[in-house]
Amino acid sequence: MKLDLGFGLDHAGCSAFLVDASGIVRQANQVAVQTFGTVMEGQPALSASIWTLENDIAPEEFLAKSERSSVPMTRLSFRVKGGATVPFQSYVCSQVRDGQKFYLFQLIRETAPAAGAPALAPPAQTSGQTGFLRAEGFSSETTVVQKQKLDCALQLARSVALDFNNALTTILGHASWLLSRMEPSHPWRMSLAEVEKAAQRAAEIAEDLAAFSRQEKDLRSQTQGNLNDLVRHAVEVFQRPGLPHILWTLQLEKQLFSVKLDEAKMQQAFIKILENAVEAVVGREGRIIVRTHNQSFDAPVKSKTIQLPAGSYVCVEIADNGIGIPQDVLPRVFEPFFSTKNTPEHRGLGLAWVYGIVSNHDGIVSVTSPPGQGTAVRVFLPAQKRIVKDQATRIEDLRGNQTVLLVDNDEMVLSLGETILASAGYKVWVASSGQRALELFSQTPAEIDLIITDLVMPGMSGRELIDRIRRFSPTVPVLSMSGYVRPSTEDRDDEFYLRKPYTTQELLRKVKQVLAHAAAS
Repeated sequence: MKLDLGFGLDHAGCSAFLVDASGIVRQANQVAVQTFGTVMEGQPALSASIWTLENDIAPEEFLAKSERSSVPMTRLSFRVKGGATVPFQSYVCSQVRDGQKFYLFQLIRETAPAAGAPALAPPAQTSGQTGFLRAEGFSSETTVVQKQKLDCALQLARSVALDFNNALTTILGHASWLLSRMEPSHPWRMSLAEVEKAAQRAAEIAEDLAAFSRQEKDLRSQTQGNLNDLVRHAVEVFQRPGLPHILWTLQLEKQLFSVKLDEAKMQQAFIKILENAVEAVVGREGRIIVRTHNQSFDAPVKSKTIQLPAGSYVCVEIADNGIGIPQDVLPRVFEPFFSTKNTPEHRGLGLAWVYGIVSNHDGIVSVTSPPGQGTAVRVFLPAQKRIVKDQATRIEDLRGNQTVLLVDNDEMVLSLGETILASAGYKVWVASSGQRALELFSQTPAEIDLIITDLVMPGMSGRELIDRIRRFSPTVPVLSMSGYVRPSTEDRDDEFYLRKPYTTQELLRKVKQVLAHAAAS
């Protein structure tokens, strides 16, 4: 029987398989089975299945040698389906899983495809693109090898992003949970807040890595939301003991229009804008005003700072009384890698990133800085004339007493979710696999008020679990979560989704939202 080791390379473009310390092939992906035949499906010994004498070393010796080597890529020959011996560029690395050592082989074929096999078309060269896979100067054989290398790199990045997000979910979740219970004057609060902030920055890196590893277009999970909630949380990041004193003024529209948005990304955009505002007022009697208000235009708006089609919008304005931006610099603030701060931590990506996030939401961002009057950043996002209520922001307002089934294959994430939900009054059942979740749900389906499941799990995926649970109970509410994949486009308006990593407030707020939606249906 095959072991399920959370392989993560099932759909890679190159052959990949796991070998244990005794030289037994324990798991192989689809390409490996196609290349070497069904022998890869029966847990064979490496020496008896595909290893060849051309390698001049026994597989056991090679595994021992590869662990001591600092060069993971080497040239090896293997016996492919049909009996021919073929050289491969082989990437080999050791891994420890559940206390047992394994060796991951990824093989890139050196020879050209067989006659009659379809050739891989090189990607189109676009302006600004690097020449890594440029068609000019490369043979078709080289292009195939480069494509296989890129496929393997994408799958490795995907696996790393998944594991990284689970670890960050645990760090960020526990930090935010402790902060929610700490008195504002607690001596450890500032250090814990720094841990939370560092985890949020690391989450941005994990998201970028996940975005790189997606071969399809990255479709963000956008849901109807209230920008007031995001603005409040972004401001809270900078209202910590130990930071320079700043007078904050929040003027938030009570009847705010609804905006369809990716909550995580939009919150990061507001944090980037606030970082600039805080830096601008340090060393003076700093004041930062944050406003939200509705805007409706019957005709297109064109001015020096904004150009908007007719329609309804929500405007978020962040204004400071800082040093301002010189008029000759102002036109360049959205340029990537442009920065007036000559320090290593400022790479000139802050406002360029904000611009990209807002543009992906079909909105615009404008910056004005009259001499001697500080700076104002305005974000306009398309909205619907449908009022959404402010969601609760205090932990006390996010409590509940319903029964929640939490499903995730990562034990640390399960423990975190159980801690957060139980502390808020919920009765929590946990399952570390889709199969176990089905068993629990089938026993007493009427007792479970909400199912929270990760979308990416070995064996039975979250999507498959949701489909099978719908057969038992079509109406049970489901909250799906992941740090990598998102609900499909057609399900996005029906399926609630939470992006990993998440804070305590984000999890409890989303749970409250899903339960309220189910009660109203």
